[in-house]
Amino acid sequence: QRTVNPKTASQYAYIYSGIKNADAINSGKDKDLSSLGIKAKNKTTLVVTLEHPMPQFQNLMAFPVFFAQDKKFESSLGSKVGTSSSKQVYSGPYKFVGWNGSNKEFKLVPNKNYWDAKAVKNKGVNFQVVTDTTAALALYNKGELDQVTLSTPQQIKKYKNSKNFKIYNQSQTDYLEYNQTGKVKGLTNTKIRQALNLATDRKTIANSVSEGLYSAATGYTPARLAKTATGGDFAKAVAKKTAYAYNIKKAKKLFAEGMKEAGLKKLTLTIEGSSDSTVTKSTLDTLQQSWSELPGLTVKEKLVPFKQRLLDQENHNFDVVLAAWGADYSEPLTFLNMFVTGGSNNDGSWSNKEYDALIKSASDKNALSDTKRTADEIKAEKVLYQNAGVNPVFWVNAATLSNSKVKGVQYFSSGASYYFWNAYKK
Repeated sequence: QRTVNPKTASQYAYIYSGIKNADAINSGKDKDLSSLGIKAKNKTTLVVTLEHPMPQFQNLMAFPVFFAQDKKFESSLGSKVGTSSSKQVYSGPYKFVGWNGSNKEFKLVPNKNYWDAKAVKNKGVNFQVVTDTTAALALYNKGELDQVTLSTPQQIKKYKNSKNFKIYNQSQTDYLEYNQTGKVKGLTNTKIRQALNLATDRKTIANSVSEGLYSAATGYTPARLAKTATGGDFAKAVAKKTAYAYNIKKAKKLFAEGMKEAGLKKLTLTIEGSSDSTVTKSTLDTLQQSWSELPGLTVKEKLVPFKQRLLDQENHNFDVVLAAWGADYSEPLTFLNMFVTGGSNNDGSWSNKEYDALIKSASDKNALSDTKRTADEIKAEKVLYQNAGVNPVFWVNAATLSNSKVKGVQYFSSGASYYFWNAYKK
């Protein structure tokens, strides 16, 4: 009830969609929080009522936003809940200690009240926030860190043959979203958006920012996230129906047609991205170079801190924005749900009736048929591509160096990434 309450303003309230009355409560239409289809039958039994079949429901239950919350504890703290390690309550295998809200070192320690506390194989995990990628790597090489993320192409190139080099599929798509609210001239024109998609050199961008580690996107849903009904990779099935490609000649032709339709002779677009990301500047530079070949188009770059970029997205305060989305659960709808009309994460305000109908069908009528649901989702990807609703640029993989003596760390590409309770050091 706390999560879906509009007063909480939870950014993850959308993930309760499909549970009885969750959307109505979160939108403010239903003022009765107790009408939410989640009830405590007794001290150990929770009953959840769905509005329609949800094949991903069991997967969702492992997502942190569904973890237990302590009403008495949180009510006493109000808006301060979660702002430091002492202002959180813990039901999992660890407790979070030593974080005051802004310090750079903190840790997980075993939670003696965890129901299976004896199964935890270690004494905890120490974390360090190191914003300088060179300094982080130096700490790893000194033996002061057991794992470090490689954040630059130079680091990846130097260490990719190391025995401790690991690649994790992050199930993340970095994509461009176009402001289609009507505030930005030209971007409500389909041909102009199609031209921008065609003028996007995805392979060059993916290679330049990651030393070949990232993949040029062939659809919005990333590779290796989900399987089709026949067991194949969903992203590969989508690639047969889409044709995201770099074709500057075709892009120029479509752009000229779109500009004429929109009654424009010149157009200036600003691409916004996160200044605190190591891949943003290189991506924007490549985009600026190729997009500027379109006749009459001037391209500018705008780099802002991550928090500001999120705020600008939410407020539709952008022309074009380089955004990123990672999977909440291992089913294509975790990506495709984003672009339904009026969706809470549809920051570009793209709207398409056919797309909406396909997502509704996949989420409801065909939800329990893997074959039919997959077909709906593939068609939705095709509609997104044909109408240039968004512009998927690359799929992200994480490159790390990990101490070979550390065993048993579990990694997942959706939901919470790391589970440490089985980890131990030889």
